[in-house]
Amino acid sequence: MAINAPSLANCDLLHMGDQVDQLIEGGVDFVHIDLADGNYVPNILFPLSIVKTIHQKYPQLTLDVHLMVTDPFQYVERMAADGADYLSFHLDSTNFSRRLLKRIRDNGMKAGVIINPSQPISLLEPLVRFCDMVVLMSVEPGYAGQVFMPDAIGRLEELCALRKSTGTDFLISVDGAIDYPNSVRSVEIGADILITGVYTVFNQPDGLAVACRRFQKEMDQHAIR
Repeated sequence: MAINAPSLANCDLLHMGDQVDQLIEGGVDFVHIDLADGNYVPNILFPLSIVKTIHQKYPQLTLDVHLMVTDPFQYVERMAADGADYLSFHLDSTNFSRRLLKRIRDNGMKAGVIINPSQPISLLEPLVRFCDMVVLMSVEPGYAGQVFMPDAIGRLEELCALRKSTGTDFLISVDGAIDYPNSVRSVEIGADILITGVYTVFNQPDGLAVACRRFQKEMDQHAIR
């Protein structure tokens, strides 16, 4: 079953609690939290305390934390203590990816690595045996409202082929400008997690809960795993 993982960066900050309640009402049990330091990407998201706050109020949620930072090592212990379940970092944010993957796992979290549109999928081959998730960026990281890059579908096919050829079972998450056409194609190819936002879940005329149930129903009809 494909996982709908709404990105909390799309919430109305003045009504985030109410909106998270609506996501849960719509069947969501997995949410995406972006943390950006204003250096790795030209944006700042969120205060680190958001992870602990969400975890304490909604312990039933799986928290998928996406680090868009220049020194991901310094966040590991804090994220583990605050309740992150998945912690992912950008491949080019460190020269020591295997060490970082091990540290994340040693701290009790699932370890993810994120690959940007400008990076070849082959860079992941040495790492896939040591991670629990690969996040395929389908836009440039850092800000919302972009257009899904058409070559992301081919890159997803390549990533699924790498998973098969290496006999690994890491989850594949697609992050960026997810809409109905590209999400359907993504789950048909083999994506496990879709990071959703304004094109599918948020700002829909019939509300968050209804939008989430509609999206999940559509994805379940097309998922292959």
